Amino acid sequence: MTTREIGKIVEQLYGHYYSPQTISVITKQLDEKVKEYHSRKITKEYAVVYADSTYISVKRGTVGKEALHILIGITISGEIEILSYELFPTESPENYKDMLEDLKKRGLNRVLLFVTDGLKGIKEKLEEAFPKAKYQTCWTHVIRNVLLKVRSKDKAEISEDLKVMYQASTKNEAKKI
Repeated sequence: MTTREIGKIVEQLYGHYYSPQTISVITKQLDEKVKEYHSRKITKEYAVVYADSTYISVKRGTVGKEALHILIGITISGEIEILSYELFPTESPENYKDMLEDLKKRGLNRVLLFVTDGLKGIKEKLEEAFPKAKYQTCWTHVIRNVLLKVRSKDKAEISEDLKVMYQASTKNEAKKI
């Protein structure tokens, strides 16, 4: 986006005008902060790392959709942190592996569990980066995938059964459902 386009959006949202020069200064400062963020040291180990992406509109001459990949970590003590985010033309297991390799270079040395949407090939790429980590598909994605194969009239009942199964405290309790 141009500085003038950004200025118009800021004015529409907040009712305050900023000159193109001011927008340019702010943008440069933000660029520096983003670079600092993506080069900061990662020293913690993580109990869980969630890997997912969402498609967002991006303007590069014309507007198109690109995949914003996100890695969210939960520490052993329960702290949640956005470890990394990157924009790629499409979602790909290789992109996640590259992001993890970058985090390893910055100090990440242990992940106990990865949770993802079940993208084909992602488990293998995550295991290449962290061979000792466990892997599981996100329950939200499991439920969505199951419901794609169910008749409309049965979806509510099956969805409830899956939720009860997910909330079971033991494996045996879940099997009874």
